[in-house]
Amino acid sequence: MSSPDQPFKWHYTEFDDRNFQIRGHTVFFIVVIFAVILLVALLFLYARWVCRFAPPPPPSAAVSRAQPPQPPRGLDAASIGSLPIVLHNQTESIASDGECCICLGIFGDGDKVKLLPRCQHCFHSECVDMWLVTHSSCPLCRAAIRVDSPV
Repeated sequence: MSSPDQPFKWHYTEFDDRNFQIRGHTVFFIVVIFAVILLVALLFLYARWVCRFAPPPPPSAAVSRAQPPQPPRGLDAASIGSLPIVLHNQTESIASDGECCICLGIFGDGDKVKLLPRCQHCFHSECVDMWLVTHSSCPLCRAAIRVDSPV
């Protein structure tokens, strides 16, 4: 190769750069791949632009045929207020088990207990009032509650 007294010299003939040349088919495939990537990117940008400035779609027939929401089927405030409230007494227990099945609390002496007229089940006044706003039945036995109107 080179002797110690001569500096290192490159021999350009030793390198064969024909392996690094891009020829016919390779150039074609690189151009095709680049064109496909560019086309997909442009379509994506166009779709984003269309979605951003497009007017909202008209309501469909299924939405227009939808029924209006049903009013709550519970009792009105006057009917709930007309239910009798009694003070609970353990010796003269009105409830068979002495427990509110809504909050699972045990009735204590002097608790305000609301007595339902048909089934005679009793609950804490606050608990059953929340129930009766959305339901018109007893939470325990599901008996319909009919409050007698004064008229």
